[in-house]
Amino acid sequence: GYEELPKAVNITWSSINFKTILQWQPKPSGYFYTVEIHGQTSDVKRKCILTSETECDVTDALRNVKQTYTAHILSVMPAEMDNFEEPPFAVSEKFTPYSQTVIGKPEIKHYSQEGSKLNVVFKDPLTPYIFPNGSFQSIQDIYQDDLEYKLYYWKDQSSGKKDVTTKNHKFEVSVDSGKNYCFYVQGIIPSRRENRNGQESTVLCTGVGRNILDEYATEVFIIIAVIAVAVITLAIVLPVVLCKRKKAKKARTVREKELLNGV
Repeated sequence: GYEELPKAVNITWSSINFKTILQWQPKPSGYFYTVEIHGQTSDVKRKCILTSETECDVTDALRNVKQTYTAHILSVMPAEMDNFEEPPFAVSEKFTPYSQTVIGKPEIKHYSQEGSKLNVVFKDPLTPYIFPNGSFQSIQDIYQDDLEYKLYYWKDQSSGKKDVTTKNHKFEVSVDSGKNYCFYVQGIIPSRRENRNGQESTVLCTGVGRNILDEYATEVFIIIAVIAVAVITLAIVLPVVLCKRKKAKKARTVREKELLNGV
């Protein structure tokens, strides 16, 4: 009977760029799960019907991203789906995609350092949701003015970090001419209390004036050090060896003279 079936536990929402996965435990044995998504004002949507998995992609059921949802995870027997008795179910924590999804990594499209200017152009992460023309909506298409981006930048091999903010997709900052800089970009939603900072983009570094010594500084230093040690050692050992050889030669000459005189 339904009353004997275990209920789902440890229910969690995992959401990046509005792609949302619901996860729970335990793995079912002899029964199945069905997920129901309950919105504040929307109809109940069923997902992953009679699944033996312990996760479910519920992205399509959360299209109204500003609405708050709960998930009911039903424990069911397949033969009793039409039974009027309500199956046991567990209820998730509330989830609001707009305020809880994690903002993913921006993509760096282009960067350059010309003189004392560092230019960085980046691209918004895309969401699973599409426009009527079939193109995917970006994070900024959804958040509009609620979303801003920060560029964090610093001199290569330095720990002093600076940052600037923009609401478009390009940064131009003043830097020291001829010095290499590293940087990354991060989406931020200032109005949030939690999950304000998105994922960081890949860290990239400029290559202005970079030469073989910059690229292989450690290796070059080791080679120079080895050569220096060899030269110093040779400078110390060689005179000693030459002196010993000179003394040995002189002693040999003396012995030869003594032998001749003795004869």
